[in-house]
Amino acid sequence: MTSSAITGAWYLPTRQELELLFTSGRRYRYFGVPAVMAERFAEAFSKGQFFNREIRSRYRCIELDERLSQVA
Repeated sequence: MTSSAITGAWYLPTRQELELLFTSGRRYRYFGVPAVMAERFAEAFSKGQFFNREIRSRYRCIELDERLSQVA
């Protein structure tokens, strides 16, 4: 993934959840994201611009605790 703002993205289609890891180290989970929106995000030339325009304020999210993101 090439982005100056987002370093990782994971989509859970059965739950319609998109998880994003930002360059700041903060990780967020967005709920109710349709598969087509996740596909458009994955195909976007600018992930950051697409996120700001299409995802950021449209879907409910939570910030994940970094301890939950680490594999034990």
